[in-house]
Amino acid sequence: MDSDRQPGLLDLRSYLAPALETVPAPDGWWSGPRRWWAGALDAEGLALGSIGALVSALAALDSAQGDAASGSRVATSSALVAASFDSIRHLRVDGNSADIWAPMSGFRRTRDGWVRLHANYPHHAERLLAAMGMTSADQLDAALLERDALEIEDAVRSGGGVAAAVRTPDEWAATPMGLAAAGEPWVGLALDEAPSPRPLPHDGVGGLPLSGIRVLDLTRVIAGPSATRLLGALGADVLRVDPPQHPELLDAHLDTGFAKRSAVADLRNPEQAARVRTLAGEADVVLLGYRQASLARYGLDIDSLREAFPHLAVVALSAWGWTGPWADGRGFDSIVQAACGIAHLYGGLPAGTGASSTVPPGRAPSGPSTRDAAWRPGALPVQALDHATGMAVAASAVALLAVRSRGVTGSARLSLIATANELLRASVPDPSGGPVALVVETRHADSAYGRLDFVPPPLILDGTQLEYPHPSERYGSAPLGWSHRG
Repeated sequence: MDSDRQPGLLDLRSYLAPALETVPAPDGWWSGPRRWWAGALDAEGLALGSIGALVSALAALDSAQGDAASGSRVATSSALVAASFDSIRHLRVDGNSADIWAPMSGFRRTRDGWVRLHANYPHHAERLLAAMGMTSADQLDAALLERDALEIEDAVRSGGGVAAAVRTPDEWAATPMGLAAAGEPWVGLALDEAPSPRPLPHDGVGGLPLSGIRVLDLTRVIAGPSATRLLGALGADVLRVDPPQHPELLDAHLDTGFAKRSAVADLRNPEQAARVRTLAGEADVVLLGYRQASLARYGLDIDSLREAFPHLAVVALSAWGWTGPWADGRGFDSIVQAACGIAHLYGGLPAGTGASSTVPPGRAPSGPSTRDAAWRPGALPVQALDHATGMAVAASAVALLAVRSRGVTGSARLSLIATANELLRASVPDPSGGPVALVVETRHADSAYGRLDFVPPPLILDGTQLEYPHPSERYGSAPLGWSHRG
C-alpha cells in the first residue's frame, strides 16, 4: 500500500484487500463513544480499527462458507474494546490484581535523558545486569546516570537484553530502523495458489465461525496470545506451545490463556521439535511470535513452514518489522513506545508543577524539555500496540482462512512498530477531550489457580455476547496433540 495514501484508523481493514476480493464494510459494527481514554494520540481509533479488521475478516469468512448473514453477525462496543485492551488490569486471581511490571522494568534516567528497560522475564533481567556490569539491581540507577541513553540501549541490546532510549518521533524517523519500518504495511500479505486446495473444516459446534479450525500458537507475552484467546472463543482448537527453559509469566498466562490448551516442548530435543512440526502440518493456522532466525533452526520459520505445508496459513509478528538493522530483534510494546516517540508524546511534567502534563500531539515540548529535571516520559493508557497487533494477527488468520476456499493460501507479517506507525500518522479527533468512564462487565470462573475475575471477549455474535469456553488451564498441562475434530 502506498505510504502516502494510508487508511484512517477506522479503515485498517483495507490492509486485508490483497487477500479478500472485497473487504466487507459492515454497517453498525460498533456502538458507544468514539473517544474514552483521551491523550495525545488516537489510541481509541487504533483499538476500534483493529477489531474492525477482524469483524470484516469474519464477514468474508461467513461469505466464503455460504452464510447468508454475512457481515451482520459480528459487532462490538467501545466498552468491550476498552476492557479487552486493558484485560490484565481487570484480571483478579482470588481477588488479587496481576503483577504487571518487575522492579527493574520501566523508565530510568540516564546522563543525557531517559531509557526504558524491560526485565519482566528472569533471563532478560540477568542480561540487563550483565550488560551494565552489575550483580545487583540496587546498583542500576546510579550506573545508568553515568552513561548516555543510546550507549545503554546498545550495550543492553548487544547483551541479549531489552532496552530503548526515549526518542522523539522525528529522532526515531531519522534512524535506519525508523526509515526501514516506515515503508512496511500494517499487514504484509504474501499469497500463493494452493497446489492441492483443501476445504475448510467446519464442525458446526455451537454455531461458532471457527469451529473445527486448528491453530498452533507459537507466540508469547500479549500480542499473539491475545489473538489466539479470541480465535479460541470463536471456536478454534488452539494449542499453545512454550519452551520449558523460558516459561511464560504466570499472570500473562492467566490473562491470555483463555480458550486454549497449554503445552511445552523443548525444540532442542529433536523428537520434540519433530512433533511440533507434525502439529504444524496438521494445523490450519500457525502463529509465530519468536524471532525468525531462532525458528529457522527448527524449520518453523515462515518460509520453511510454507514450503513444507502449502495449505497452511502462517501469521508472524515481530517487534521491529521485517527489514532494517533491528529486524528480528527483541522488543515489547513498552520498548517500542519509547523508541519511536510515543513515550515522548505522552511525557510531560508531573501534576502540580503549573505546566502542561503532556506534550501536544506531534510536537516537541515548547517549554520543559526531556533533559529538564521535572520532565518524564509517559505511555499509552493501555498496551495498545500489543493488543491492536494481536487483533491484526487474528484478522489476518481469518482472512487467509476465508480465501482458502478459492484455492489461495499464504502468510502475513505484522509488527508492533508498524502498528505504532499507524497510530503516529493518524489525526486525533477532539484532542482536548477528557477521559470517559465506561462500564466494565466482568465474568467469574474457577481455575487451577483459583477464582478468576476477567473481562469477556470484545465481540458480539448475532446479538449475543461472545464468551470464553473455559478459563486458563494449568500451564504446560496439555499433551502435544489436537482435540478430536468432528
